[in-house]
Amino acid sequence: IDWEGWAEKRETMPLNELIPMVNQLQEAFAPLGIPPIDLPQIAVVGSQSSGKSSVLESLVGYDFLPRGTGICTRRPLVLQLLNENVDQDYAQFAHITRRIYSFDDVKKTIQAETDRVAGNTKGVSPDPIILRVHSKNVVNLTLVDLPGLTKVPVGDQPQNISEVIRSMVLDIISRPNCIILAVTPANGDLANSDGLQIAREVDPQGQRTIGVLTKLDLMDAGTDAREILEGKVYPLYHGYVAVVNRSQKDIDTAKSMKSALMAEKDFFSTSPHYSHLANRQGTLYLSKKLNSILEDHIRSCMPDISHRVKVMLRDAQSELVQYGDDDTATEQQQRAIVLNSITRFCQNFHEYMQGNCRHKDQSVLYGPARLRHIFTVEFRQHVNTLDSRDALSDEDIHTVRRNAVGVHADLFVPNAAFETLVKQLILQLEEPAAACVRTVSEELKQLLRDVLEISKEIGRFEELRERV
Repeated sequence: IDWEGWAEKRETMPLNELIPMVNQLQEAFAPLGIPPIDLPQIAVVGSQSSGKSSVLESLVGYDFLPRGTGICTRRPLVLQLLNENVDQDYAQFAHITRRIYSFDDVKKTIQAETDRVAGNTKGVSPDPIILRVHSKNVVNLTLVDLPGLTKVPVGDQPQNISEVIRSMVLDIISRPNCIILAVTPANGDLANSDGLQIAREVDPQGQRTIGVLTKLDLMDAGTDAREILEGKVYPLYHGYVAVVNRSQKDIDTAKSMKSALMAEKDFFSTSPHYSHLANRQGTLYLSKKLNSILEDHIRSCMPDISHRVKVMLRDAQSELVQYGDDDTATEQQQRAIVLNSITRFCQNFHEYMQGNCRHKDQSVLYGPARLRHIFTVEFRQHVNTLDSRDALSDEDIHTVRRNAVGVHADLFVPNAAFETLVKQLILQLEEPAAACVRTVSEELKQLLRDVLEISKEIGRFEELRERV
């Protein structure tokens, strides 16, 4: 990827290229776990029974998500929809280069990858699965499907599964550039919506939250969701969009997505409650709205992203120069690179020992200051608590002295007696001295780890790093 060229042309980049380019950034940062740049994205949140999976499948136009009881989404799924003029729709995983034309195989692959990383006991993992769908029937869009919020562990799930999922969701949606797609079933109480509740924690004003209402066709007779859709109950900046997904019976009878979309359109156009809102409801409107919101959001974030990419490129190129050229082949050149890395490490360690580093926590002693405190304060205090009378009594001293002179009368204490007595007193220092050595050793190890962290050159040589 020509990141430098991308950073230069971002001002004139067409809108339809913005999302695919951010997708490339997302894939490049995926192995890092925590991305170095807060990328614009749309995260899908909601309870297990909110209909998240059905919404995503309607946007794609295929059945491709695992279904069943309990938690179905157990790893974040980064779903990248790419509008392309292809003869046949296909999918690709970031970890699999081949194209997959059967979306049943996509479902099996997601299940297998989830079991491989998160286990087959309904556990969860923050390691994402990246899936690209190429089709002429989708709009350019990227969604992050997060595990459904739950309250009660099932099967072999850990007892803290609720807190684990909640923490995972909050980690994603708390990022300022994340748009939150909160999915809520309309046949439940909006005040109890798990998706809206957790979105409100990180976005109390609703500035970056989009509401999606599902299951309107399952609401009790005499009730409707008009006030919610009109923003009179809990207003959101991006508003609400209602959808009617396939029922479980429709899924079991393999009702096509095309038929489901037609049924959804008829539902809104003929409903006495929603006909006046029909042009702003449904799956097709939702996909276009999400595409527009994401593109606008990316465009507004582009200057900051471009600046950060340039800084990362400059730092990476500077670090690369320190590693030497690619054609470094001679033994002498290789030895020079290794020696240079060791020299830089020693220089960094010397700077630390001279007190020229700035520890992140200035409220505690660190490095050489801590070492000096161990010797001059902690060890001294321990030694001062010792009492020679605890190790030697007057009787012990007389006995040692008499043993040293034998049958002779003594006028002065013999050297042998003095040495014996001193050795017994020195034994008292053994434990505090050993404790002092252990404390100093741990402090030096931590200091070495910190120096290794900033000595990036030596990190290139794994064996050398381990020996250090």
